[in-house]
Parts: sequence; structure tokens; C-alpha cells
Amino acid sequence: MKKKLILDVDTGVDDALAIMMALSAPDVEILGITCCHGNTPLEKVLKNTLRVLKACNRLDIPVYAGCSQPLLSNKQHASDYHGKDGLGDVPDPDAPGLELVQKKNGVKALIKMVKQNQGEVTLVATAPLTNLAVAVQLDPSLPKKLKALYIMGGNIESRGNTTTCGEFNFVADTEAAYVVLERYTCPTTIASWEFTCSNSLPWSFCDQWLSLKTEKAAFMKNISCLSRTKSQSADYQKEITAGQGFNACDTYALAAAINNSLVTESEQVAVTVELDGACTRGMMVLDYMDLLKKKHKVTIMKKVDLEKFKQMLTNSLK
Repeated sequence: MKKKLILDVDTGVDDALAIMMALSAPDVEILGITCCHGNTPLEKVLKNTLRVLKACNRLDIPVYAGCSQPLLSNKQHASDYHGKDGLGDVPDPDAPGLELVQKKNGVKALIKMVKQNQGEVTLVATAPLTNLAVAVQLDPSLPKKLKALYIMGGNIESRGNTTTCGEFNFVADTEAAYVVLERYTCPTTIASWEFTCSNSLPWSFCDQWLSLKTEKAAFMKNISCLSRTKSQSADYQKEITAGQGFNACDTYALAAAINNSLVTESEQVAVTVELDGACTRGMMVLDYMDLLKKKHKVTIMKKVDLEKFKQMLTNSLK
């Protein structure tokens, strides 16, 4: 049987790659894609998601509009990195229109898809966690119906990429991140910011990968040009990534959801999110001393098989 995935995205360049990776996996069925504010405003996220599906000739997959703003946090986007439109500011005059977006609300659609496939759905969240937080408020039993949850977000060494100690997805809706890590007690795996940095790939691989003679590779090369230029700048490498190379960010969580044997080192620990600190709001807190007395432990990804990951990236552009 195929693995059933629901993708919750804020489609920027790395979400686009994650979607393409999921589409390239022969044993995966994407039930639907729910969209959230994040890298760019919701309307652009929807447009970007449809652009990716068109590039892969998969506009049959339903796309839903979820939450357009965080629960309580001030709205913010990542236009300095992903571009004002979220996909590198290289517009496509033939891009699909929003009339292709499903009429059903994204959060309600998420709840319905999980209910119809109880115990079979792996939810992959690569956006701020607003949709998931609202969903569990509407249906408190939702986490019990999931097979697993994979999240790209948070940090494990208090190194931020948006604030001093905060990773973008958790800072963009801190209350939602808190709610999800408190109430989703299904098997949960997290790809943190520092983990993605320490498992980055050589730029030489990126060159080779994007040189594939396919329409998908041309699409990815086009939309990633801006973020790649930013990533390769000396200041960005020093101040943000804490490492050298291509960081596929959201794609690590998706890859692990498809093939968990990709993860070669991990640890289980209870986590929460700091809501109040002047410098630490949005920081993921790892409770190694068991002071929180939480029964639910999440799996924190530490290392992956980079050769397997490279092959999955290559397959995504074939």
C-alpha cells in the first residue's frame, strides 16, 4: 500500500522542493496540500503551490487555503530570502489561477482527510503550525487519528535564524507551535534548524543536481537562484547557517516521512516552546532533566544518510 501523506506548507523554495520530492516517490499518495501563511502571504502560497504542481504535471492534487495569519503573533514573512513572491521573484505568466484552489477550508479539509483515513495518514508540516493548532482545537481527537507527524521547525541549540533564539516557523506563530507540541501526542519527528544546517550538502552537488536536463530541474534552478545567492554570501554562511553548503531545509522532514531509515541518528526527548522570553520567545526547549513531566517524547533528527538524501533529491527533478 502507498504511504498516505498530507502536506501543510507555506510554499517558498524549500517547500517547493519538498512537494516535488513527495511527488517523485513511487510509494507515496498525497491526499492533499493545505496552505498556511509563512514564507509569503497566503494568496501567494496558494499560487506557488499550484505552480509547483503544474511543473510536475500534477494539478490533480487538491490544494486548500488554510490560515492567513498567526493565532496571536505579529504576521511576518521571509521575503528577504525567498523573494517577495516566495518563489524567487521569477513570475510565470502562464501560472495556474486561484480558481483551482478547493472551496473547502483547509483546516476542515485536513480534519476530514485524516478522519477518512484513520491511522494511515502521515502529516508533514513545513510551515508555521497555525493550521495544525486550529485543527486540534476543532477536533481534539485528531492527533490520535494520525499515523505520524513530521515537522520542520524549532531549534535544538538556541541558534535562531529569525530572532536571537528563534527559528522562522516557530517564531511566525509561537502560540501555534506551543499548542501542537503540547497536544499532538502521535509519533512526532522534528527536523530542527540546526539539524538542517549540519546536514547541508556541498555546493558542487547542487551544481550537478540542477544541471539535470529536465523541465523540473530548470524550474528549480530558476526559482532557487535568489535564495542560493543569498545562501552563498559570506555573511549569511557565518551568521545564519552555521555551516557551509546547500540547506534543503523543509525537505529533510519530508524525506524522513517518506523513508524513515534515512535518519541515522536521533534522540527522544520531551519538548515545549518558550512563549514569553524577551530574547527566547519561539525557542524550542528540550527537557533533558524531565522537569516538565511530559509523557510524550518527540524524535529529534540528528543525522541522515546524505547519500540516500542526494538520491531522493535527484529523483525529485527527473
